[in-house]
Amino acid sequence: MITVIEGKVAPLPIENIDTDQIIPAQFLKITKREGLGKYLFYRWRYDEQGRPKYGFILDDPKYSGASILVTGRNFGIGSSREHAVWALIDYGIKAIIAPSFGDIFYENAARNGLVCVKVREEIAKEIIEEALKREVYARIDLENKTLSYLGKNIGFEIEESVRKRLMLGLDDVGLTLELYEGAIKRYEEKMKSYIKIRKGIFTPL
Repeated sequence: MITVIEGKVAPLPIENIDTDQIIPAQFLKITKREGLGKYLFYRWRYDEQGRPKYGFILDDPKYSGASILVTGRNFGIGSSREHAVWALIDYGIKAIIAPSFGDIFYENAARNGLVCVKVREEIAKEIIEEALKREVYARIDLENKTLSYLGKNIGFEIEESVRKRLMLGLDDVGLTLELYEGAIKRYEEKMKSYIKIRKGIFTPL
C-alpha cells in the first residue's frame, strides 16, 4: 500500500530507454525478483567481462540511496519483460518521474508497486538539471496527486485504476473486485445455473 513516496532524486537525462537497456535479455532466465538490482542498466555499468565501468550516473556516490528516478520521455519502451520493473525495485527505486512511459512497462510497474509519475517535459528537464547540480529531494502524494520538489508543488494526472491499485496494494483480482464487485454479484444473481450436483457428480442440466 502506497500513499506517499519521499526520497532523493537520481537524474537520468536519456530518452527512449527500452527494457533491454534496463535489464538485458541474458538475465531473463532468473525467476526470482531478489538480486536483480545488480543487473540494472547492466551494459551501461559493466563491460563485456563484467567489470564496472566508471561514469554512469547511478554509480555516482552522491546519488547513493536515491529512490526516485527522473528521466526522459518514453521510459520503458520495448519488450514486455517484467524483470525491468523487478530490477528497478530491487535496486531501491520506488518511483519514476518522466514525460511518458512504455504502455506495457507502465502496467507492469503498477502491478508491482512501482509508481510512475507523468509530468510535462519541461518539468522533468528542470528536475534533472537541478539534480545534476545539487541534491534534490521530491515528494509524491498519490492521494492528492501532487509532486513536490525544490519548494514547488504541482499536480499530476494518473489513471484512477492505477492510483487505486497502488494505494490499496491490489493485484489484478483485487482491483477487479474493488471496481466491479457489485456488478459481478448482480450478474451472478441473474444468471441461470447450468450445473447441478447429483450424488457428488457434476451433471449438465
